[in-house]
Amino acid sequence: MTDARVQLRVALAQVDTTVGNLPGNAELVTRWTARAADAGASLVVFPEMTLTGYPPEDLVLRESFARASEQAVVDLAAELDRQGLGALAVVVGYLAHTEGVGPAPVDTPPTDDDRPGDANPRRGAPRNAAALLYGGEVVVRYHKRHLPNYGVFDEARYFVPGTELPVVRLHGVDVALTICEDLWVEGGPCGVAGQAGVDLVVSPNASPYERAKDDARLPLVRRRAAEARATVVYCNQVGGQDELVFDGGSMAVAPDGELLARAPRFVEHLLTVDLALDPASVPERREGRIGPMTVTRHVLSEQAVPAFGPRPGAVAEPLSDCEEVWRALVLGLRDFIDKNGLPSVVLGLSGGIDSALVAALAVDALGPDRVYGVALPSRYSSEHSLTDAEDSAKRLGLHFSVVPIAPMVDAYSSVVDLSGVAAENLQARVRGTLLMGLSNQHGHLLLATSNKSEVAVGYSTLYGDAAGGFAPIKDVPKTLVWELARWRNAWARGRGEVEPIPQNSIDKPPSAELAPGQQDSDSLPSYEELDAVVADYVDRDLGMAELLERGHDPEVVARVLRLVDTAEFKRRQSAPGTKISLKAFGRDRRLPITNRWRESLPSVREGAAP
Repeated sequence: MTDARVQLRVALAQVDTTVGNLPGNAELVTRWTARAADAGASLVVFPEMTLTGYPPEDLVLRESFARASEQAVVDLAAELDRQGLGALAVVVGYLAHTEGVGPAPVDTPPTDDDRPGDANPRRGAPRNAAALLYGGEVVVRYHKRHLPNYGVFDEARYFVPGTELPVVRLHGVDVALTICEDLWVEGGPCGVAGQAGVDLVVSPNASPYERAKDDARLPLVRRRAAEARATVVYCNQVGGQDELVFDGGSMAVAPDGELLARAPRFVEHLLTVDLALDPASVPERREGRIGPMTVTRHVLSEQAVPAFGPRPGAVAEPLSDCEEVWRALVLGLRDFIDKNGLPSVVLGLSGGIDSALVAALAVDALGPDRVYGVALPSRYSSEHSLTDAEDSAKRLGLHFSVVPIAPMVDAYSSVVDLSGVAAENLQARVRGTLLMGLSNQHGHLLLATSNKSEVAVGYSTLYGDAAGGFAPIKDVPKTLVWELARWRNAWARGRGEVEPIPQNSIDKPPSAELAPGQQDSDSLPSYEELDAVVADYVDRDLGMAELLERGHDPEVVARVLRLVDTAEFKRRQSAPGTKISLKAFGRDRRLPITNRWRESLPSVREGAAP
């Protein structure tokens, strides 16, 4: 190390926040800041909107919530100082409430002109913000520049974009603040920082999980580090929030693309990285208007920290596809249950693969004492269904009971003449009613066990097997259900543990068992064909012609599209479930229920595949 280099130990606190819990989230920041101080850090970075939790959705539109957030960040700065942590610079995300370009005063009472619904400029504008706290004060505030408005994001609905890029000199190091989506935009704040001349870019993030997304993050951060000509530290949120789950994976990347440190995923973690920065390598340090933003500079301390022996940065090992999906599903389920203060869950155990997988997820998330499985055999249930359900319960150690439904179905049938599908669905609805009754009686949350393939084509019964407060595998295609089951069993074998999922549940043909000898294949294409079409039609939004160009069977495509399109009313009533795919049903994909648009097979004369 040359004498010109300046050292700085930075901590990235990837924490699990709760939306709306301002006091709890502030306490979380205080606790993890103390850990960062014990680790010898001079700067600690928290995720996007840490104080409010992310995404706060329409809470943003409540002025009382926005002003409480503004007050919370001021109070947090003072509390950190009272606890002897004021010498540590803390970057924390929050919801700002601004008037014009400056922060709104938090101690100004509303006037008679500030009536709800008035378009009064004094009411201010919500901003997705990050504050740097130091010495008991809010030193600078940064307002997110680029507001994502695609997929699960609705930030253009809520926020006003920022126009200033604050650069703070901390121990002789110039630090620029950005937030999440700012990194995804070439020529955005990182490009401005590169032209302004900085040593370090900090990026609080709330980047939700989807399969293979982590593979895109490191190349992205490398591009922004090169553009900023500075090291980038990327701190990502971890934890579940309704349908979303955040996977962490925080990292630090040098200007040349070297990965300096990387945190594990799906767990809270404090990642520290020791930086050796050369301020002399920055040829020019500018302020004022640069491109679309105005760069402001603020000096906290010119004095470098005393020299210390650097520690090598830890780089977490990547996860396999099945392991990352499993961890995402477990974390999403656990946080939904725990953050909503629910004591336990109940589910119907049919002996099939879907309920067996959901039961294993629930036990991994909550422990066996908080999971209740109920077998609800009908006159059409095969003998192995009950034995496989019992086997699943025994392997997992959860609470298990059996409630035969034949007498109840017979009671309905004796007073109402139902036949065909209506009679079949009656069995599912009796099961749903019983499970909801147990949920009400004991305070359990009912877990729905439908997978994405079934949800896509409406292969579930409203108020029957679709009933529930949370659907853990709602975004998991059937073919992936089998993959996850095999992976989870193999993972258990490798650790010398009992395989949690009965092999017979994996091997036997799937069936709803609502009629004699019924199998899913009687009314659906093979799940391999179905899942391939659903992935292209739902996740990738491909139309009929594009689906045929990709080699899908025309008859299968026509059939699947009709089923998907006509099942929208069912999906609108379905429980939330953890998102793992490019596009999940729910907030990710919003189509009208009343909709006459239907694609038909193109003719051969139009150049389509025959």
